[in-house]
Amino acid sequence: MTTMFSATALATALACALLAAGFATPAEAASRHVVRTHADGGTTAAKTITRQGPQGGTRVRNRSTTADGQGNVSTAGSASTTGPNGATAVRSGQASRSADGSAQRSGEFAASGAKGSVQTSGSSSKTADGAVNASRNTTATSATTGNSVQSTASYNQATGVTRSTTCYDAAGAAMSCPSR
Repeated sequence: MTTMFSATALATALACALLAAGFATPAEAASRHVVRTHADGGTTAAKTITRQGPQGGTRVRNRSTTADGQGNVSTAGSASTTGPNGATAVRSGQASRSADGSAQRSGEFAASGAKGSVQTSGSSSKTADGAVNASRNTTATSATTGNSVQSTASYNQATGVTRSTTCYDAAGAAMSCPSR
């Protein structure tokens, strides 16, 4: 049975393969970093890094963080990679923390290449009194067979962890998940 961990491991392996293919030798890089202070005592910092691999791969990363001087902070970032063979990977996320102790976080990742594709998204939150909720959804599809796996996981303090994994054939009909 394929688990959520297996789909997440697939996503990580695919992203690493994309990076290795695009940056086999040292890459050229350019970056820009800007920090601005605000009249209310807050600060915003933003950074962009662009890399070009000698074999044609590219990677662009962006991040912006803002603090308002009152204990509230938010950050958002993204990264995109394109390998010289056309494979792509894109990641984005945002997080915030409030002065009352509450926090939220969410993010997405998608990659596609000759072997298939994977998409995953997740979010988590913590209330000021400490209650935590989280969820993640992942889908991976084989380019060879067209088969796919969909996995969901959620956490709630009242009910604990709930997981579900379903495999589909190329026609979209549910099937038993292959064992390793």
